[in-house]
Amino acid sequence: MSAPDSSRRRVAAVFGLTLLEVIRAQDLPAEILKDEDPSVTMPRRLGLSDVVDRQIRQYREAVKKRRRMTDTEVMDLMRLVLRRPDSEEVFLRAGESLAGTDGQGPGRLARALPPGVSFGLARRRTRRRLRQLFGRRVGGFAQGPFALEGRSLIFYQSDPGGDACHFVTGLCRSIVTAAVGDDAQVVHAQCQSRGDAACRWTATAEVRARDRERDNVGELLMGPEFEAG
Repeated sequence: MSAPDSSRRRVAAVFGLTLLEVIRAQDLPAEILKDEDPSVTMPRRLGLSDVVDRQIRQYREAVKKRRRMTDTEVMDLMRLVLRRPDSEEVFLRAGESLAGTDGQGPGRLARALPPGVSFGLARRRTRRRLRQLFGRRVGGFAQGPFALEGRSLIFYQSDPGGDACHFVTGLCRSIVTAAVGDDAQVVHAQCQSRGDAACRWTATAEVRARDRERDNVGELLMGPEFEAG
């Protein structure tokens, strides 16, 4: 992803909506007494404030009208989230929510495909979903089953500490799990916040012995792809 352009509206409003909805869900008490208004009894919880409620309604309207956000608006919102002690979890959950999967794990098609083909589908879906959300390419895939890389992404520019990068972790995890299976793992193997040259997310999954023969066939159909970060 290139450096943010403060004037262009490229980021889908559902990104902002989802972040605020996750914050509100995080701030809801585990139990609400009858006739209790949490926004009054727990005023210090940002997610239950009138400001957030108003903004959520505005974002919902923007989503209906397919409006988009500028990078500056997105970065300001990310920095608001970063003031919270649970910011890492908020970004992770938002990424999972916006992955575009049904949350029910791999379907019959994913279970029937060789892992090589499944990872190929996960790469394509991840690239397409990130482009849909951010209005441009976000990083690129290097050699390997699943290795997403990017330099100076908007997540790092918003948060040099690295918490915002968990949005990508959550999104990739949901997509890879849906495509490959519940044994898939996604890790943020490298991060510019840790001094690495680029951010890198990798995924792995156990390849069962009975899948190895099918995997060889799958690699012939859909081999690893390289795309500059």
